[in-house]
Amino acid sequence: MPVRIDYFKKLCEICQTFGTARNRQQLLEMIFSSAMEILEGKAACLYLLEEGKTELTPVSQKGLSESYFRSRKSMLVQKILPLVLKKGYFYSRDTAVDPKLEYPDAKQAEGIASILAVPVMVKGRNVGVFCLFTATPRDFAPEEKKFLSLLAQQGGGVMEHARLIDHLHRETQLFFDLAVNLSGSLEVKVILHAMTIDLAKALKVKGASIRLLDESKETLELVASFGLSKKYLQKGPVLAQKSIAQALTNGKPVIILNAATDRRVQYRTMNQEEGIVTILAVPIKTKEKVIGVLRLYSKALRHFTLEEIKLVTALAYLGGLAIQNASMYLMCQTDMKDLQEELWSHRSWF
Repeated sequence: MPVRIDYFKKLCEICQTFGTARNRQQLLEMIFSSAMEILEGKAACLYLLEEGKTELTPVSQKGLSESYFRSRKSMLVQKILPLVLKKGYFYSRDTAVDPKLEYPDAKQAEGIASILAVPVMVKGRNVGVFCLFTATPRDFAPEEKKFLSLLAQQGGGVMEHARLIDHLHRETQLFFDLAVNLSGSLEVKVILHAMTIDLAKALKVKGASIRLLDESKETLELVASFGLSKKYLQKGPVLAQKSIAQALTNGKPVIILNAATDRRVQYRTMNQEEGIVTILAVPIKTKEKVIGVLRLYSKALRHFTLEEIKLVTALAYLGGLAIQNASMYLMCQTDMKDLQEELWSHRSWF
């Protein structure tokens, strides 16, 4: 007769041990080990969704070989997600013959027989899937599925906490780097170029650009960029009233989800050729006047979060401050030159 497991008691014990973990990986290790021990699994793996990808990417695991874990064959197709969300789980008793799964031979070679997958939810949003693998085909009782779901929520909480910490570190580093540049240089182009590099890398987008408004020509002139081809940058004059004009007229961030079809975009065909899908445009201001625009370009459909938009807006403001400081410095230099010339002319009177 099988031993009945008190899953609530087990979950309480697991939660108590979380306090001894030193970092994210140790927490995930505890979750994996608990799932494998209590549900008699061979391995466990956490899969997360990534922008623009058609598969769920494995980010952490226990019990799988490195060669399998690091290969494309370990990924799960996103069509699994609707199945997971519909029932609250996805179950495959025999991965070797299940048509919904890819690479059955690789799974068989890895010694994977059955899969139980449950959603990973963070603040009501699905961010991935938590999978338990068994070495022999087996069925799972409702309470086992529920137990794995609760462990998955713990895993989701761990990843969300780590994401917030990473975001805080990234934001702090960006502001620190820009502050150093602002205090150490009056070369505006150098500062703005460094900003495009740092932003593109930190937010993992294809590229970034900064254009300043030429009021006499009513165009946006390029002053800094990163990650964009020479052909794209030289595509022609960027007209202030035809190229995502709302960022200039309203002075607020604008998101273009599809740059190849949105009529607010001036060079739609060029965006498609460049591989640009989503654009975030943020105004650059000096005091209350909009003087330019900072743009981020994503090669996949991307819904920028409110946190990301606030970060880019704040950095654009600091970029405007750098331009204002440099302008004031140049004005001071001009005034000093005029004063020196006037002083010398007065001396000639004596």
